[in-house]
Amino acid sequence: MPPLRAHLDRLAISMMMLLCTIWGMQQAAIKITNAGISPLWQAGWRSVGATLLILLWARLRGVKLGEPDGTLAPGVIAGLLFAAEFALIFAALQYTTASRGVIFLYTAPFMVALGAVWLLPHEHMRRAQWGGMGLAFAGVLVLFGEGLLEPSGKAWIGDLMMLGAAVAWAATTLTIKLSPLARASAEKTLLYQLGVSALSLTLLSLAFGEPGVFAADARVWTAFAFQTVIVAAASYLAWFWLISQYPATRLSSFSFLTPVMGVLAGVVVLGEPMTPAIWLALALVGVGIWIANRPPRDA
Repeated sequence: MPPLRAHLDRLAISMMMLLCTIWGMQQAAIKITNAGISPLWQAGWRSVGATLLILLWARLRGVKLGEPDGTLAPGVIAGLLFAAEFALIFAALQYTTASRGVIFLYTAPFMVALGAVWLLPHEHMRRAQWGGMGLAFAGVLVLFGEGLLEPSGKAWIGDLMMLGAAVAWAATTLTIKLSPLARASAEKTLLYQLGVSALSLTLLSLAFGEPGVFAADARVWTAFAFQTVIVAAASYLAWFWLISQYPATRLSSFSFLTPVMGVLAGVVVLGEPMTPAIWLALALVGVGIWIANRPPRDA
C-alpha cells in the first residue's frame, strides 16, 4: 500500500526530530532505571503501563479496536518482532559495549531500504538517498567507531545479537507497511506490539531469574515513568501514525539522529563531556538526512 505522501513535509520532519530526541533521551533514562529495576522487567512493565494508557486514549477518542480487519496475525508477528528487538538488545549488552552495539543496531535503516527494493517498489530509493544514508551512518561511526577498535573477546556474540535486533526492527517496519496494519489506526497497531511485548518480555525476565524491582528510588521511578508515558505510549503512537502516512525509507533515515541525541542527552542529563566528535557526528548526520530526503530535481 503506497503511503499517502511521497515526501516528508515540515510536519513529518518536525515530528521525527522530536521523536529522535525523545528516543535519544531514552538511553539515559534506561541507564538510570537499570540502577533499580532489571532490564527485561522494566521493558515488559513499561509495555504494560503504555498498553493501559493507549487503551484509555483510544476509548476517549472513540477509536474502534475490536473490529475484524485482518490485522490479528500481522499484529502478533509485529509484536513478537518488537519484543525480540528489545530482548536481543538487553541480552547483547551483557557481551558487548553500547558503543560497539549501536553501530550494528543502526544498520536497520539500510535493511528497511533493502527490503523496500523488493517489497515496497513505490518507496524505491535513488542513489543520492543511499549516499545520504551512508553519510549519516558515517556520523554514527565518528561517534562510536572507536569501540570497534577495543579488544573484542566475546563481544562478537553481542554484536551478532545487536545485528539480530536490527533485523527485528527493520522487519517490524516492513511488516506494518506490507500488511493490513498499514490501514489500521496507529492505536491498534501499537497495542498489538505493546500487548505482545508486555507478556513475552515479562516471561523472559522471569525465565532469566531477574530480581525485578530491587533498589528503586524517586529518580529511578521518574526515569521509568518517562519511558512508559513519553516513549512507549506517546512517541511510539506518533511513530506508527507517521509510517502509515509517509515512506518508511525516508522516515528510517532520521533514526541515525537518535544515537547522537542520546549522547547529547548524556551530556545534559548525566553530565558527560561534550567533545568535538559529537559536533562532527551531528553535522554528518544532519547533512546525510537532508540529502536522503531531498526531493529529486524533476519533482
